[in-house]
Amino acid sequence: MGGDVPGTWSVLRSGRSGIGPIAGIPTNRLSASIAAEVAGFDAAAHFNDRRLPLLDRSAQFALVAAREAMRQAGLAPNPAQAARRGAIMAAAIGQSSLDAGYLALYGEGASRVHPLTVPRVMPNAPASHLSIEFGLRGPCYAVASACASGNHAIALAADTIRAGRAEVILSGGADASIVVGVFKSWEALRVLSADTCRPFSRDRTGLVLGEGAAVLVLEDWDYAQRRGATILAEVAGSGMSADAADITAPDIEGAAAAMQAALDDAGLHASEIGYVNAHGTGTRLNDRIESAALRRVFGRPPPVSSNKSMIGHCLSAGGALEAVATVMALRDGVLPPTAGFREADPECDVDCVPNVARAAPIQAALSNSFAFGGLNAVLAFRAA
Repeated sequence: MGGDVPGTWSVLRSGRSGIGPIAGIPTNRLSASIAAEVAGFDAAAHFNDRRLPLLDRSAQFALVAAREAMRQAGLAPNPAQAARRGAIMAAAIGQSSLDAGYLALYGEGASRVHPLTVPRVMPNAPASHLSIEFGLRGPCYAVASACASGNHAIALAADTIRAGRAEVILSGGADASIVVGVFKSWEALRVLSADTCRPFSRDRTGLVLGEGAAVLVLEDWDYAQRRGATILAEVAGSGMSADAADITAPDIEGAAAAMQAALDDAGLHASEIGYVNAHGTGTRLNDRIESAALRRVFGRPPPVSSNKSMIGHCLSAGGALEAVATVMALRDGVLPPTAGFREADPECDVDCVPNVARAAPIQAALSNSFAFGGLNAVLAFRAA
């Protein structure tokens, strides 16, 4: 989609989808052979021969994104402030390393797997590698809530700063789950689309898996001002809820509760929200339930669009990528479209910004993430 924030944001604004035929893994056993892959990524261009063996593809993505975030924020490692800096990231299983180990062990009869398999696959690896690279000695851990992990991580990072436990926290998510074993597991759920992702469109056929990473630098507002930082947006609040209903099916009550909690935490009225970055997976049930939850909270919702129509469902990285898109929408006054939209669905009665980006000078926005297990996390942002 672009490889960095300016490039990715440009593609999102254009409405051009990053979904296409899978190039990185064998597809002969897959019933759906499309994904939103990170194309042309050369790990050796980013990491030396000593570092690279320690890193699963997901951790590689996280580090590259974090380096960009630190550069943009004008921050460098600072031993004197190390204890006041941390990393709270979405948990990310090193699926590439896990899949390769199982293939070697069970498929090829190997007697051993790579000696660094455990540190590669551990879900806290991205957070730990960020801590090591940037000398972060404050709060550092991983948050596991499936596809809501990125939003939960960012919310907890903001709360940690609010509580005075840190001044700077790197937060977001990374995921690289485009491997055969993971694809077969999603196939078994019968939710993968064979053509593309069309959120909110009546003819939608399911979700498309994606991969990538996004990392945000969260800072105490006064600290950022003192050091002359360019503030892109304010994390105004967050809301969390659990459906307590079903392990896979979403729930109107839970989704609506998380959105309302984010508004309440931010001190915002529903009428002040100019845009909602939807969870918008493109499945029949999710889009219908999310639309109903939006109507419950807003009455007539503001414009709503789904980045997953272009970047795919990036699992642990999804919330963080969508948070970046929401911040950019606030900064530039441009709402990214829902690509691939063809036909209105009466059960998805929302303005989904179909196919073409829209200029809209907005002052506040929500970003939704709703996960399997009934775990919901919503972020509220204000323009800086």
